[in-house]
Amino acid sequence: MIKAKTSVMVVDDEHTFTEMLVMSLQEMDHDVAAAYSGQECLEKLADTRVDVVILDIRMPGMDGIETLKEIKRRFPLVEVVMLTGHGSIDTAVTGMKLGAFDYLLKPADFDDLLEKVDNARRRKDEQEERIQKAEANRLKIESRKGGRHIF
Repeated sequence: MIKAKTSVMVVDDEHTFTEMLVMSLQEMDHDVAAAYSGQECLEKLADTRVDVVILDIRMPGMDGIETLKEIKRRFPLVEVVMLTGHGSIDTAVTGMKLGAFDYLLKPADFDDLLEKVDNARRRKDEQEERIQKAEANRLKIESRKGGRHIF
């Protein structure tokens, strides 16, 4: 089976950091988009297939926690890796409780980030596969019952 490229969105208000991370991820053969605010991230997610979002926690306007809440509400299968440059473990833990896959402290080791992105993509693929199997089982059961629901 040929593995599709992981589609990643980097969301951080620090333009230079974001651009460097985008280039590094592209060199590792990922499809990468950038957003510089939580609002821009949500707008792009509405139009773009994304597997994993790398999301800064501290941003002006809509911060990373609020953005995470909206991502999980609107796009529940998108996995999120939180980044914080302020050593705020409490905020990162809050993010994980809200559905983030994992977190890293800035400056993050690039190999650690790649591993988290790969693991997040794997989890997304597994969730999608479970949903497809459940839907197939539901259809199989309905067809056996002649389309009638028996509760």
